[in-house]
Amino acid sequence: MHPLIRTARATGLLYLSLAITGGLGFLIIRPRLFAAGDADATLAHLVEQESLARIAIALELLVVLTQTLTAVWFYRLFRTVDATAAGGIAAFGLVNAVAILVSAALLATATQVAVDPLGDAANTVQLLYLVSGNLWTAGGLFFGLWLVPMGWCVLRSGWLPRALGWILVAGGVCYVLSAFVTYLAPGAGIVGDLLVAPASVGEFWILGYLIIWGLRRQALPEDTGSPRRVVDPVVPVTRR
Repeated sequence: MHPLIRTARATGLLYLSLAITGGLGFLIIRPRLFAAGDADATLAHLVEQESLARIAIALELLVVLTQTLTAVWFYRLFRTVDATAAGGIAAFGLVNAVAILVSAALLATATQVAVDPLGDAANTVQLLYLVSGNLWTAGGLFFGLWLVPMGWCVLRSGWLPRALGWILVAGGVCYVLSAFVTYLAPGAGIVGDLLVAPASVGEFWILGYLIIWGLRRQALPEDTGSPRRVVDPVVPVTRR
């Protein structure tokens, strides 16, 4: 198997792991713990479901881990295509990972305060969860940004469908805009949902393509493992 295809499939599997851990933690478990506008209910959920609260923390740490590894593997995959764009994927992904890392620390603090109350535990826990949620929203700025150079690398390389590259670029731009819409027009929920739709399509398309097919074999270089031999055009090369 071509080494780039192995790298591509590893990248796809890491991206899938990121999607699973993020979905489980933020979309499924968090709503069972956090009650918007009801601090007492949030505190009660954390006390009654301490194990679930700790699973939520572990999942956020797994998001950080998989986000970091995915960013590094995308850099490995595309660094020969465009080093600047590949570095952008890695940099934006790592910044987003740091935002989620802070969120995990806030959830851990909230759980600690709920189990061992300190001061006004209910309002403290509610505040910590609110800040955590806003870190996800604000950090989404960089999650959108990393899709733009990712799409550019897809277009430059020819290793994946060109339509995928354009969807990733458009999805990244829309995702960035959704972060601003969330705060500038908090009542326009449907608009924000529509803006993140292209990004979701592009993400699942690229991770599925990387896992199943890897890359387009006919577009790959013949040998990526050995360095190119540079021959001086002035001095003739003679065989020994």
